[in-house]
Amino acid sequence: MTTWDTIIIGAGNAAFCAAHAAREQGSSVLMLECAPESENGGNSRYTAGAIRFAYDGVDDIRALCPDLPEGQVAITDFGTYTTEQFFDDMFRVTRFRTDPALCERLVMTSRDTMHWMRKKGIRFMPIYGRQAFKVDGRFKFWGGLTLETWGGGPGLVDAHTSIAKESGIVIRYETRALEILTDGHTVTGVKVRHKGQIEDLKSKSIVIASGGFQANPEMRTRYLGSGWEMARVRGSRFNTGEGIKMAMNIGASSYGNWSGCHAVGWDYNAPEFGDLDVGDGFQKHSYPWGIMVNATGKRFVDEGADFRNYTYAKYGRVILGQPDQFAWQIFDSKVTHLLRDEYRIKRVTKVTAPTLEELAGKLEGVDPNSFLDEINAYNRSVDTQTPFDPNVKDGRGTYGLSVNKSNWANTINEGPFEAYQVGCGITFTFGGLRIDPDTAQVLDNDLYPIPGLFAAGELVGGVFFFNYPGGTGLINGSVFGRLAGSSAARISK
Repeated sequence: MTTWDTIIIGAGNAAFCAAHAAREQGSSVLMLECAPESENGGNSRYTAGAIRFAYDGVDDIRALCPDLPEGQVAITDFGTYTTEQFFDDMFRVTRFRTDPALCERLVMTSRDTMHWMRKKGIRFMPIYGRQAFKVDGRFKFWGGLTLETWGGGPGLVDAHTSIAKESGIVIRYETRALEILTDGHTVTGVKVRHKGQIEDLKSKSIVIASGGFQANPEMRTRYLGSGWEMARVRGSRFNTGEGIKMAMNIGASSYGNWSGCHAVGWDYNAPEFGDLDVGDGFQKHSYPWGIMVNATGKRFVDEGADFRNYTYAKYGRVILGQPDQFAWQIFDSKVTHLLRDEYRIKRVTKVTAPTLEELAGKLEGVDPNSFLDEINAYNRSVDTQTPFDPNVKDGRGTYGLSVNKSNWANTINEGPFEAYQVGCGITFTFGGLRIDPDTAQVLDNDLYPIPGLFAAGELVGGVFFFNYPGGTGLINGSVFGRLAGSSAARISK
């Protein structure tokens, strides 16, 4: 029987980064993907590809995007996103609960990891369409998020796959890991099922990178709470928490925010799981330019509390908690040109009307009279003296409402009007396994390393609590995937 140096459970971004890192040290690497090849890549294939990292200025952007035309650079203000800013965002949005050592590893190695990925063959490009507005002939990026992977999630997965195959990494699809094998102390391999056949695979080290438990309604309800079985899954149907369970079955320590998750406003009529033909297009993240109302016709959240990068991942939970678990996003003609591309896809739950009265009658499930009263009260409260500026937190808010809007408040009074119905779409869960921040080795319940076992990606607990800065998921998987693969390779020699 062949003994592999390293077996990687999973085949998303974190798993591939682990595989590349192990392979570049000469390890023989086998990747196990329970999905068929047509659905490969885990959640990574469903992402839009935004990736957050610390950078000092345009030279970092040029190094990562060597094909970027100089003429485009000349009309763009990329700004900076320092390690201090990254730390501030991580601690602020997690309410200072992020594990300091894991957070330090994430932030301080984010830039180097990006350059490592670029050298491996992963390409990046500026997110002009979603993260920059053109003002006075110049693009200005906002919210600390500047680059995305070329081709979004599908492009990222395809690039990873090509790089892996060229380097001699073996990928087995439709192969589900069932059990981590040990000799009572050290990891020795993985029990798998492939097309009904059970097989034991031997290895010197294992990296688990198989995602969270967001596609498991039983686990969602158990850990996130009542009603979460009703959420739509944004991504892969295969992320059911099996990797977490397998590790805990051999004594791995659980860690982090098990009742927390990344959840967003998602088209109300989206399918149960992600649709690769639509990708990330069911998301609806332009709510800062309008308002959201629930079934009672009332606003229930500060749509302008912060840039959407810092609020979108927690508002899915808020929407799920509304009557009948939905909301409508409302926009008038003054701002519809600012809406993200996802609002223009064919499969969208949308109504339009020339007047607010007509719109009120089209908002399915909403009390029309209450809605019109809410709109009128909102319009009267808008600070129209403060200029509107989508590039900054402009302070253009409302006053005197039970739920005020802090920024980007515009009256909703110029037709035609557009409204989009959203529910909750869960992206990934925050609770998972405890790892050593210096090696990514999985720790047991006594906080000792489990020999030969490493983890990376969504199933690592302790990084995110309550909320999440947009684009941090991919870099988290990249940083700890690279670390896990390197560490696994070292003990396999």
